[in-house]
Amino acid sequence: MKMVFPQGLIWEMPQTDEPAVYITFDDGPHPFATQFALDQLKKYNAKGTFFCVGENITKYPDVFEQVLNQGHAVANHTFNHMNGWKTENSAYLENINKAAEYISTTLFRPPYGKIKWAQAKLIRRKYPDYKIIMWSILSCDFDKKYSGKQCIENVIKNIEPGSIVVFHDSAKAWDRMCFALPKVLDYCRKQGWEMKKLPY
Repeated sequence: MKMVFPQGLIWEMPQTDEPAVYITFDDGPHPFATQFALDQLKKYNAKGTFFCVGENITKYPDVFEQVLNQGHAVANHTFNHMNGWKTENSAYLENINKAAEYISTTLFRPPYGKIKWAQAKLIRRKYPDYKIIMWSILSCDFDKKYSGKQCIENVIKNIEPGSIVVFHDSAKAWDRMCFALPKVLDYCRKQGWEMKKLPY
């Protein structure tokens, strides 16, 4: 069955004369996973976009400040990592509102990529500047059925200028993310692609 998503979701960025890709991270901040991601981005002169869970910001505010201080973009990923398909619409928006108290952004990504038409409409009404960001490529680092090597292959086989790639700065994804991220960043650098934060 083909999935039907609300209109207006952003799955990739337009290609430009200066090729770029967009590395993103979901579910942080996290004390060691986010720190590792920041260190790798710095090593490869890359900028990323961090879709943060509000509850984790309250747990690790210093890590969140590091993300900001190093010039990366931060974005709303709800306060409690809510599944839109399993959440009443007003409660979903309320959870986004709660996260917005901690995250100054115009970017939102639905956890699990699951969002209803009505929820997208409510978000646009409440936050007309918000862009709802999905992805071109899932690394699948969150899935224990995948190896770190398979996560690398998921990205490298599909990435091209304009791609939005998802990693996770979380304990769940750590074993695979810490193996795959440096190799993906190295691959992108060797292609001559700039690694940029989402430009909204």
